[in-house]
Amino acid sequence: MEEATAKEMAAKKPSILVVEDEAKLRRLIELQLAEEGFEVQSAADAETGLQMVNKEPFDLILTDFKLPGMTGLEFLQAVKGLDARTPVVVMTAYGTVESAVDAMKAGASDYILKPFALAEMVLVIRKELDTHNLREENRSLREALGRRYEYANIVARSEKMQAVLAMVERVAPSTVTVLLGGESGVGKDLIARAIHEHSQRASGPFVKINSTAIPENLLESELFGYEKGAFTGATLSKPGKFELADKGSLFLDEIGDVPAATQVKLLRVLQEKEFERLGGTRTHKVDVRLIAATNRDLRAALEEGTFREDLYYRLNVVAIDIPPLRDHKEDIPALAKFFLEKFAKESATPARSITPGAMKLLMEHNWPGNVRELENTIQRSVTLSDQDALDVADIHLDSRTHRATTGSNHFELPDGMTLDQWEQETIREALRRANGNKSQAARALGLSRNALRYRLSQMGVADPADAEEKG
Repeated sequence: MEEATAKEMAAKKPSILVVEDEAKLRRLIELQLAEEGFEVQSAADAETGLQMVNKEPFDLILTDFKLPGMTGLEFLQAVKGLDARTPVVVMTAYGTVESAVDAMKAGASDYILKPFALAEMVLVIRKELDTHNLREENRSLREALGRRYEYANIVARSEKMQAVLAMVERVAPSTVTVLLGGESGVGKDLIARAIHEHSQRASGPFVKINSTAIPENLLESELFGYEKGAFTGATLSKPGKFELADKGSLFLDEIGDVPAATQVKLLRVLQEKEFERLGGTRTHKVDVRLIAATNRDLRAALEEGTFREDLYYRLNVVAIDIPPLRDHKEDIPALAKFFLEKFAKESATPARSITPGAMKLLMEHNWPGNVRELENTIQRSVTLSDQDALDVADIHLDSRTHRATTGSNHFELPDGMTLDQWEQETIREALRRANGNKSQAARALGLSRNALRYRLSQMGVADPADAEEKG
């Protein structure tokens, strides 16, 4: 019976309510949506629209922001009070992006800036309906995770990682933008590649770029390319990552550190799928699916004013948070075995197993560097061991982090050191290991470059040019 109901729902035309006080535009939208195969009803004001929503559910609501009487924002809030899951797309005049951001904060799924092309409106509506269906399917999927998801090079036995792969399974076939969250070293790049390889773009390119690995003044040209003569040394024209990823996927890591000027161009390419190269005037059209990742809380960056609100809402269509290794330690034995087999084969060493004592040591560690730290630990152990089995003596963990996370249930500072002193020494050590490169040091510490610079200023440390910006 449930299967029959699902088939009926799939065959049913999506129903859309249009709330627009301008009669001519309302009629145009009705005709266009009906031609596209939707069931359409309309209202000239929010009060009438709300009465219609009270009588029957709609698959999506398209509403103007500025309405007579009850405003579009008040209408949106009332609709969300009835059913928070109903997707609502807001139409607002060009130049009033603040209104659109207010609507997104109140629960709108997306917005369209007037004047708009009807084809653009249809694309936004189809995207939101696809996203809504994905979320609804995933809700039922989370309730019954009977199936085990398996992906090449991804070890995920725990319930938390299976939930991540379930999201990958659902979101991969769609074209929506995906935002991956999680600490440094959790495997965001592997999840991004899995999304690409299980999408309809799998035969296209998968292009990866880490914004913190590139100096701020070069990031724009790396993403969008440049024309000959655009700057000193530009002797030839060069395509950017977006052009190289055309018909495929672009994985933009550490998007929270993208400079403000580049954020503007990113917003445009997400909205309009077009851009100009640095120093060029010709507009390039691209068909790229963006998968972004960050180890920062972008909502905090919004409050700090370092990240654009409109870009955040364009990126955060489907968010997948990857848990840190300490929150799914049941995956450690399988991960350790996976890395052991990989490195033993590569280095032709005799190590083929891990003793119970060594595994206990691995399970007790807090893994601040997550899966990447575990991988490096196993690689080092395999390389230095001459035994058939890795034992406790072969496992070399960072003594400072190990001391702070094992042997007791509370954090223990080094002897004679305050918390501020410990933090400052940790920052100095990260800078030493990165040879003064603040971008690399920030990544190692799990901070943004701006956050690191702020801490350095609080420490009274001079702010010389980044090592990567020298010469």
